[in-house]
Amino acid sequence: MKTFVIGDIHGGLKALPQVLKKAKVTLEDTLIFLGDYVDGWSESAQVIDFLIELNKRHKCIFIKGNHDLWCEDWLTTGEGESIWLAHGGEETRKSYDSFSEEEKQKHLAFFQKMKPYYIDSKNRLFIHAGFTSMHGIEKETFKLNYYFDRTLWETALATDKNLSEKSKLYPERFTHYSEIYIGHTPTIRYNSSSPVNALNLWNIDTGAAFTGCLTIMDIDSKEFWQSDQVNTLYPNEKGRN
Repeated sequence: MKTFVIGDIHGGLKALPQVLKKAKVTLEDTLIFLGDYVDGWSESAQVIDFLIELNKRHKCIFIKGNHDLWCEDWLTTGEGESIWLAHGGEETRKSYDSFSEEEKQKHLAFFQKMKPYYIDSKNRLFIHAGFTSMHGIEKETFKLNYYFDRTLWETALATDKNLSEKSKLYPERFTHYSEIYIGHTPTIRYNSSSPVNALNLWNIDTGAAFTGCLTIMDIDSKEFWQSDQVNTLYPNEKGRN
């Protein structure tokens, strides 16, 4: 039995079966998805269909990302926020053109069941973006940080890796969990096409929305596998702006 964590998919359905196959995922394994299933490539609705079916066969944990939050709002109200439409939402709306109202409601129920974060039995935290409370995620007062925060990631990168956890300068946010896994900020923006580790944090978003790959990682061994560059799987599309 293994536990795998999967980065941001952003409508790139063709990449998902690739990484599941490369990692040799079995029915006994647990899959933890870090959010942002939609917005970017042309198969966002199809990604949700795939995940709903996958959840029937595997133990899956679905974390909600900011793009999922926007898509959920659109499925609820029929009105998409302008920021969402400008950042992949228009492509997501088009992917639902052939879906019935009943199918959309099924997807809405799926979004509504997603978790804002997950902490496993080994005190490992899985969250889409981050949190700001020095007392831990349960004490976060501004819950939207779960989906949008980048300061957790930036702090991990900026902290001296040789700094002891016992030092007064060590950021307290990182002391509450044995490990933290995030997506949200593509590692390709930091000149890495692979997952990046800083302090006890791992960023698994390797830029599948843009010119990067989709990544799946075994959280115990830290071995990871990647899809083809997702833009090569959709050669006639532009992906995320």
